[in-house]
Amino acid sequence: MTRTVTRSYDDYSTASSVVAELESAGFSGDDVSLIGRRDADNDDESNAAEGAGIGAGVGGAAGLLAGLGMLAIPGIGPVVAAGWLAATAAGAVAGAAAGGVIGAMTSAGVDEKDAHVYAESVRRGGSVVSVRASDARADEAEAIMDRAIPVDITTRRSEYEREGWTQFDPNATPYIRPGI
Repeated sequence: MTRTVTRSYDDYSTASSVVAELESAGFSGDDVSLIGRRDADNDDESNAAEGAGIGAGVGGAAGLLAGLGMLAIPGIGPVVAAGWLAATAAGAVAGAAAGGVIGAMTSAGVDEKDAHVYAESVRRGGSVVSVRASDARADEAEAIMDRAIPVDITTRRSEYEREGWTQFDPNATPYIRPGI
């Protein structure tokens, strides 16, 4: 059996480090995905190439990061993305499926409520890493991902709900972080 392990991080640099560590541990780039904003304080679309270059320089095992590309997701906007999750979301977006990221995550076994929080976290400038791992290696993937101190998804959902958020909206206007 294969499990999907997903974590959200508040910044791209942490997420890309997690990807590099997963690959260094022997997880195939085919099974690792990253969707996020390279720089949460600067949503300039031109950062994709720079993000890919930074990713490629993270270490010898940064194969997935070297393949970063731009993906425009309804309700989120332009993000850097790579891996199976990005490809599935891109296919859903191209097919006009609302919430392509939600559908991609839920089809991989992520709880729908959690998928909405992950998508919203990317919309608000965060990054999401997902890895498909065999049952025998899922705990190892979780340990690697958790060492980087991911967002507590339950706490984050509660924070969003206190603001009146109910679920990810692919028709939402771009999010502007308070104080920017």
